[in-house]
Amino acid sequence: MATVSIDVDIKAKWPQGQCSYSPGSVEELAIIGMDLLVKELGPQAARDFIEQVFEKYPEDHQVFQPADQE
Repeated sequence: MATVSIDVDIKAKWPQGQCSYSPGSVEELAIIGMDLLVKELGPQAARDFIEQVFEKYPEDHQVFQPADQE
């Protein structure tokens, strides 16, 4: 599996409040993004939106391996 490091601070605001995030991994960033999508679109619309990403990849998609890890 590829190791991707990220360095980001996210500040999200909406009428009912605000929050900030500092994800340390791609997985944490994805969870934050999905959480914000659900807040914005609702559960079903967020699920439909995320499904568009999975449609781009075949079921047998191979995970990227950097040349030095092969």
